[in-house]
Amino acid sequence: MPVKIRLQRHGKKGKPFYWIIAADSRAPRDGRYLDKIGIYNPNTNPATIELDVDGAVKWLQNGAQPTDTARAILSYKGALLKNHLVGGVRKGALTEEQAETKFQSWLDEKEGSVSAKKEGLSKEQEAAKQKAFELEKEANAKREAVAKEALEAEAKSQEVEAEAEAGTQPTDDGGAATAEEAAAQEKKEA
Repeated sequence: MPVKIRLQRHGKKGKPFYWIIAADSRAPRDGRYLDKIGIYNPNTNPATIELDVDGAVKWLQNGAQPTDTARAILSYKGALLKNHLVGGVRKGALTEEQAETKFQSWLDEKEGSVSAKKEGLSKEQEAAKQKAFELEKEANAKREAVAKEALEAEAKSQEVEAEAEAGTQPTDDGGAATAEEAAAQEKKEA
């Protein structure tokens, strides 16, 4: 029975969620499986991967072949490295303690790079929030200035209407004259 380590899709449309399983290669994608090794959630940033490394190594030692995506996930979590180290121990090239030390140092290094990526993403997200906040402040200031100008224009137009109703007109010297006085002055000038 050829065994594959592959992904089994779960979740809803547009939000996939995968189980990492060991299954008979002839079984349907979402059908019967032999063992659930882990989960993979690509909807988060960075993607969430929980993997039973020892279980994956056991299946790899028994001849299970991972699919391309499953191989990438196993490599990312160190299952392929651990399988390689276990092979070295079996051949006598390494001791159990040396293999475990190498694997732990690799895990620590990997954890450092993942945490650095998470920190970078959080800083990037914070910078984007700050930029959006600054743009919003600028837009609010422009909006307030336009509203203030509109109120001033409205006040001037109401002032002009009030003067027109009162029968006065503004003059060039800043004073106001009645309509009759303005008509008399125009006759004198003509």
